[in-house]
Amino acid sequence: MENRLPSIVNYQRATMTNTLSLFPTTYESSRERFRGYLPAIQKMWNKAALHQHVMSYDNSLTIDWIYSPAAEKNEKVLVFTTGEHGVECYVGSAMMHKFVEEYLPKLDPRTTGFLLVHAINPWGMKNHRRGNRDNIDLNRTFMLDPLFDSTFNPAYDRIHGFLNPPGKLTNTFFNNLAYLFSLLWHVSSMGMKNFRSALLLGQYRHPNGLYYGGRDMPEETRIIMDLYKLALHDYTQVLHLDMHTGYGPRYQMSLVNSALDNNPSNYFENRFNYPLVVAATADEFYAIRGDMIDYIYGLKQRDYPTRRLFATSFEFGTLGDTLFGLFQSPRVMIHENRAFWHGTSNEQVHAEAKRGFEELFNPSAADWKEKAVKDAERAFEGILNAEGYIQPSA
Repeated sequence: MENRLPSIVNYQRATMTNTLSLFPTTYESSRERFRGYLPAIQKMWNKAALHQHVMSYDNSLTIDWIYSPAAEKNEKVLVFTTGEHGVECYVGSAMMHKFVEEYLPKLDPRTTGFLLVHAINPWGMKNHRRGNRDNIDLNRTFMLDPLFDSTFNPAYDRIHGFLNPPGKLTNTFFNNLAYLFSLLWHVSSMGMKNFRSALLLGQYRHPNGLYYGGRDMPEETRIIMDLYKLALHDYTQVLHLDMHTGYGPRYQMSLVNSALDNNPSNYFENRFNYPLVVAATADEFYAIRGDMIDYIYGLKQRDYPTRRLFATSFEFGTLGDTLFGLFQSPRVMIHENRAFWHGTSNEQVHAEAKRGFEELFNPSAADWKEKAVKDAERAFEGILNAEGYIQPSA
């Protein structure tokens, strides 16, 4: 046993190093790696091509995607998206790299096409923010009907002052104390369920506020809508995997399905041999208006009813789903948003606000990253097998 111990330790260290190398540290390095996939991919899909949308406000920022139709007959397509919430793309990029290395080569290029999208929200990724340049949460913008009531979710107005306090972020201890007392007051007066619904559902009236859905459709949303239409138009079966971080248990990734999927969550747990599947409803996760996954389901039902579709989000929890985690998440987001709009009293307070926000969406812990990758691998294997995109492992 003593002779084997060094080799075991070295193996564990090598495994950890390989896992950590999946996670990029900058938007630019992540994009460069993504663009570098093309030559290897073209050996299996010779029609594969790299596409870019240059953002209208900054030509150094791009939404990049690699697309290829099937070589012989377009039967199935796999859509893989990352970075709808910009800062979450550091984890999403890692999962895409794992997928491209280990699972994309298992697909059948004769009948299966694919669409890989890097950084739906490139400004948010580069600047380590959740929203886009205009503070818009893109996952509140995917509407089948663009004409909607902007006064939707009036309960948000009750907590707007709490969520978006004016003035500089100053002493962290006193800010945290004020946050705690205010949070307890709002939760006791509204109830936890109503408070979370008001917070997370989305709002369209407070441009500097959390979960702001904007007043006009962002260019990022238009790009993804067009890509969804391409997939549904050209293929009989669509599988869509989307990467997110932030909510749920810290060491167990959740598969979050659309509220428009009629099958219950335990059906998918059995089908995919995966331990945690929830629906994006107030009872199982939280409800969202303008959700991207709901949009592709709605589009399919309205315009492509004969298509077979399964779409889900990989949600890698960070602070956990305990009472502590549920209280911490809004605090971190409130402090970061306040620091962004109003500044801080000093650099230390600013650094603390940014560090807390980063840990909420892009954790630094090596054991968290290792478990996240293992969860993703299990989900990739289960979903791809069940949906008929790969053959079961021997």
